[in-house]
Amino acid sequence: MSDPQPAGPKPRLALLSPYGLGPAEAEAAAGALDAACAAGDVAAVILRLAPSDERSLVSLLKRLCPPAQERGAAVVVAVPEYPGDLVSVSARGGADGVHVDRAEDETLRDLRGRLRDGRILGAGGVLGSRDAAMLAGEAGVDYLLFGGLFADGGAPDAADVRERAAWWAEIFETPCIAVAAQADEVAALAATGAEFVGLESALWFGDAEGVRTAQAALDKAR
Repeated sequence: MSDPQPAGPKPRLALLSPYGLGPAEAEAAAGALDAACAAGDVAAVILRLAPSDERSLVSLLKRLCPPAQERGAAVVVAVPEYPGDLVSVSARGGADGVHVDRAEDETLRDLRGRLRDGRILGAGGVLGSRDAAMLAGEAGVDYLLFGGLFADGGAPDAADVRERAAWWAEIFETPCIAVAAQADEVAALAATGAEFVGLESALWFGDAEGVRTAQAALDKAR
């Protein structure tokens, strides 16, 4: 009888902020980030900011990045429908990279070429299409995100998130984040082989206990 295959490393956590963070939420968001990143093994935070002018976005990032980064988490910034230069916003604000959803592969290649010195490029919005996911991977993204709430608050089907994360993790080397919208989804997502399990903001933004609960589920994984 052959020896069982060794288990891979357990997944780490990634936190997704609420959509539309702006200056009015900065103080609460900074406190929530500090508490959440202290409560578990948080590898990354995706900040989903409200569109604004570059100066305001940079100022907001300078307020929100340090609480996470000082706890060892990378911070990537997403600004849905932002017409300006997200790479510049990220660099000037002290973030570690950018996240974009539903981007064409040419856009991703352009961003990849501009994000240097280890800066992170992440992509989402690829749950519904394997071809879109593969094109994003070929464009050189550092991770793909499967799942996550839509901007209108709707949630993708949890089974679809699990299926797509398991497919990707089995075949491709580029890491993926499989996002839980409910606490009871964490363990199943960890079992897909995804390198990261994302937590929607409802699971951590108001109470860091959600991070501790998710971390306990990951500690039992693999």
